[in-house]
Amino acid sequence: MRIRSVLAALALTGAALAAAPAAAAAPVSAGSDVTPFATKITHAQATSMFQAVGITWSSSGGCSNRNVSTCTSFDQLNLETAQGAQTLKRASGCALNITGGTETGHASGTYSHWNGYKLDYGLNTCINSYITNSFTYIGNRSDGAAQYRSGSGNIYAREGNHWDVTYYNCGGC
Repeated sequence: MRIRSVLAALALTGAALAAAPAAAAAPVSAGSDVTPFATKITHAQATSMFQAVGITWSSSGGCSNRNVSTCTSFDQLNLETAQGAQTLKRASGCALNITGGTETGHASGTYSHWNGYKLDYGLNTCINSYITNSFTYIGNRSDGAAQYRSGSGNIYAREGNHWDVTYYNCGGC
């Protein structure tokens, strides 16, 4: 009888472990204190990835210090966010200029710039058309920004002068 109990416990543990990666990959509800596991990269690693596919970036302050709001920093960016930018560039063929990364000064939350899930892109005719024609319109955010969801689940919100993109994954990299 004792062996059967041990085997049952092991089976339950195995099932829980098998389900854990799927649960970790699922989006966490708004307001949750749980931040999913993400591989963080440095500013230098991100810029190398962006340069490799022709993505540019700019900073109103001409700097990359994560703790200065006028800088554009990629320190602590999620690897999948950088890969998502590469996927967008390759799929769209459009010029992409990143205007916001992980620097302070953006809205807080689990899926925030600071936590490495978001990038801002400058507007241009090509990328505007690609996003609005390729992705599904899902309504406006509470701040009025029109939102579009890609097939992989990433969210593109058109804020005044840029696209605010939330990367839950790499977009099919």
